[in-house]
Amino acid sequence: MKMAPAYGFWDPEREKITPEKLRSWQLEKLQETLECAWRSAFYQQKFSQAGLTPKISSLEEIQRFPFTVKEDLRQSYPFGMLAVPLTQLVRLHASSGTTGKSTLVFHTRKDIENWADLIARCLYMVGARPGDVFQNMMTYGLFTGGLGLHYGAEKIGLLVVPAGSGNTQKQIEFFRDIGTTIIHITPSYCLYLAQVMAEIGLSPGKDLKLRLAIMGAEPYSEATRKKLEKLLHLTVYNCYGLSEMNGPGVAFECPCQQGLHLWEDHFLAEIIDPETGQVLPEGKEGELVLTTLQREGMPIIRYRTRDLTRFVKGRCQCGRIHRRIERIKGRSDDMFIVKGVNIFPSQIETVLMDIPEVDSNFLITLQREKGLDSLTVQVEIKREYFTGDLHQLREIQEKISEQLKSVIIVTPRVELVEPGTIPPSTGKAKRVIDKRRL
Repeated sequence: MKMAPAYGFWDPEREKITPEKLRSWQLEKLQETLECAWRSAFYQQKFSQAGLTPKISSLEEIQRFPFTVKEDLRQSYPFGMLAVPLTQLVRLHASSGTTGKSTLVFHTRKDIENWADLIARCLYMVGARPGDVFQNMMTYGLFTGGLGLHYGAEKIGLLVVPAGSGNTQKQIEFFRDIGTTIIHITPSYCLYLAQVMAEIGLSPGKDLKLRLAIMGAEPYSEATRKKLEKLLHLTVYNCYGLSEMNGPGVAFECPCQQGLHLWEDHFLAEIIDPETGQVLPEGKEGELVLTTLQREGMPIIRYRTRDLTRFVKGRCQCGRIHRRIERIKGRSDDMFIVKGVNIFPSQIETVLMDIPEVDSNFLITLQREKGLDSLTVQVEIKREYFTGDLHQLREIQEKISEQLKSVIIVTPRVELVEPGTIPPSTGKAKRVIDKRRL
């Protein structure tokens, strides 16, 4: 089955394809992907051990194939998962490798072109057009965030400013002097950026041309989105990706902002129970599992992302047929347990960002005192509340503690600090320090 090329990055045949044609396309590409994966040393051994061949006759048969996990990529380091010779590869990206070996992902020229097409599709969908100035404030290099959006933005014809992360004063200078209209940034750094602009008396709605912000690389709540939209006078769109599946652009919000369209012509998605591995019914929350459908250099089969989400039921009003996932709740391995209660950092963020007195940053610290777990949340409060009125600060402290307890059940110790006390992060935010493991 052939699909027509994109028409100005709005491609009705791909984005409004009928469910029947989409499934036919997925089956064709899945068969090709399994055959391609069979050429890698890793998958040939993995499939053989499970008594499987790359031949399938339905999409449901993918459930017979074993999962791939991050440790598999580390064990296959560096070339064990390659499905093509090195001479056909043009780029690699890698994880930070904070524990053990880095996870490497390799791309052919066609893989890079497909990735750029996906990003162009995403950006065009939310209104990016030639004439926009796109300031890319993500880290460049082995991390996929910077280069991923860069090539897609150029493909549309945007003026790309490869600013990278950090150097906040220079970022703001570019906003003013070049007339930046679209930014790509982490939500935690964007909160800090908004704080700095307020401190220097800059009014984004009056002094800048910013209109869109693309955010990803870390989970964030709807409350954070609304706060940033109000502070910066722009529209925030959620971008989801992971380096094992290229990087950003796996799923993206449309203007309806009712979930992220997961591009099913490039990825086969499943939601599983993270404990049992069983595929869950549509609409149930679980762990997202992804299979590449159009990658040549290093196809990946049934990758356990550890990201928790669910499929949004029903069709999107925008008309696109590709299913939507809810914003990522968190990673299954980000969850921590205090006094027998499962807690996600995103739950705490949602509460804090809805409290008017809270500024932009917070930090969660877990400790063990006399054999018992304790949870401390350090919260930056807007500067005007540090006026010497201790009674007012105690009221704010009690309000935060009560609202957190109503959501996470556990009563936290709340510490109020002035803006700038908690070191800002220009990359992925470090929200939790677990001293129980030290």
